[in-house]
Amino acid sequence: MSKPYIIIPYMQALLSTTYFGPVQWYQKLCRYDSVLIERCESYRKQTYRNRCIIAAANGPQALTVPVERTGDGSRLLTRDVRISDHGNWRHLHWHALMSAYSESPFFDYYADDLRPFYEKRWEFLCDFNEAICATVCSLLDIHPDVHSTDSYVDAASCLTPAEAHAGHNVGDAEAHCGGLVDLRDAIDPKHPADDPDFTARPYYQVFERRHGFLPNLSILDLLFNMGPEGIFWLVK
Repeated sequence: MSKPYIIIPYMQALLSTTYFGPVQWYQKLCRYDSVLIERCESYRKQTYRNRCIIAAANGPQALTVPVERTGDGSRLLTRDVRISDHGNWRHLHWHALMSAYSESPFFDYYADDLRPFYEKRWEFLCDFNEAICATVCSLLDIHPDVHSTDSYVDAASCLTPAEAHAGHNVGDAEAHCGGLVDLRDAIDPKHPADDPDFTARPYYQVFERRHGFLPNLSILDLLFNMGPEGIFWLVK
């Protein structure tokens, strides 16, 4: 008697672009068959699109890439957002990283690969973030299938993380249709939506004795503290 034919759905994650995004964001690159980066949404401030959070001596510290405003106050698509040179931010960010991670086990190991992002001027935020993602993936030795949107993806056409999670648990391909899972709102520094597939697993942090474990920080925190072994916090 032949075995029943089992359909293994093709799962794709829809993510927003990020500036050295959190561990949760990079986990999706490892756990989904492919990833679609949203470039055609209206740009939102105070998100991981231009902000990362690191573990500094005094606790969590946000590093924000300044962006240019439109002269008429109109909203821009994320793909059209330009980086501003206001405030010598590149120098300030690199100095903050050195202050926070110079004593971490792998800062010196990766510094030469990451310093160029703070030496070169980039025009568009999306291009900057895309180059960062490619470099981080190379350093972690992960090879995700990443693409960008050509038009805005309506949330109504996607599955929520909870729906996708339920489909995986029951093993019902029809429950989640092998579809696109919208994680744009799930990965947010201030008001994250529910993501049942993500649990922040503790790892070594330089200032852990002072602040306790700080979950879901920038991928830089995992990289500088755990080095090549950081991949095990993404794939499991």
